[in-house]
Amino acid sequence: METNTKYTQTDHLITKITAWIAGAIALALAVWGGITLAELYKYEDTNDAQVEEYINPVTSRVTGFIREIRYEENEEVKKGDTLLIIDNSEYQLQQEEGEAALTNAEAQIGVLESNVETSARMSQASQSQIASAQAKLTRAQQDYDRYSKLFKVESATQQQLENSRAALDVASSEFRSAQENYQASLSKVNDIRAQKGVYQAEIKRRKALLNRSKLDVGYTVIRAPYNGKMGRRTIQQGQLIQAGQTLAYIVDQDAGKWVIANFKETQIAHMHVGGTAEITADAFPDHTFKGTIISLSPATGARFSLLPPDNSTGNFVKIVQRIPVKIKLTESPQALAQLRAGMNANISIKKD
Repeated sequence: METNTKYTQTDHLITKITAWIAGAIALALAVWGGITLAELYKYEDTNDAQVEEYINPVTSRVTGFIREIRYEENEEVKKGDTLLIIDNSEYQLQQEEGEAALTNAEAQIGVLESNVETSARMSQASQSQIASAQAKLTRAQQDYDRYSKLFKVESATQQQLENSRAALDVASSEFRSAQENYQASLSKVNDIRAQKGVYQAEIKRRKALLNRSKLDVGYTVIRAPYNGKMGRRTIQQGQLIQAGQTLAYIVDQDAGKWVIANFKETQIAHMHVGGTAEITADAFPDHTFKGTIISLSPATGARFSLLPPDNSTGNFVKIVQRIPVKIKLTESPQALAQLRAGMNANISIKKD
């Protein structure tokens, strides 16, 4: 009889403890459920999000063999740092050829100016000959007039008159010839001066070709376009590369980091540009990052795909679409240094 009473008291104690535990669990679940409902009422959440950065390819603008590589995988680089050097022997020869051609064209200008000066002096000489021929013509005309008068009074013979006439004709012809020679010399000077424009255009063309050669020589040294971190290295020294070939990838650290969160279309009604967000990366669940909404996509992600869906074909099944939301991480670069492009993240945005 005493044993049965003892067992009854033990069972009663166990029942009481169980009831207390069940009550505590129920209370904890109620509190958790209340907090969850409150958060669902105040916040919009998604785990369909990834950290993004600008990852740009480093390409070659010339063709050649790689002479030297000055970076390693995952190495941080500064803007202007030399990444690799391409053999520039051929481009250096082209530059020297362009310099020689430019020098030759400029020398032609000097020769042309010398020809202009020579032609101008010849023109002056022709002009002096005009004065001499004119003097001879004046004297011949005077002789002819004098012999004409003498012939009329029979003081000169017919032969003397004819000789004076012939001398006048010769003097007149020499005068016209001198004038024509002078005009021809002037035309020659103008022609040579006109050629100067042609040579100046040639010099301009040669300078352009030389500048292009210098650019090609400069392109053989590939430098970092900004502060960043290099990606995987896939090239080797001595390798032949082509113009436009991708040589490496660099992560732009100056442009900052952001998150692309794909929210359901039913979640974006209360979102707007400038709204705040809280980001938790799966790799660092104990650290919460701050962010600001900087844009909402003008269309769903499916509309930007290679083959957008067309609900007018086949059977229609309604699927909730997602809208990409771009969130800029606003913390310091030092705090964001641990984040990497492509990391998964959880986003929470407070409803307005």
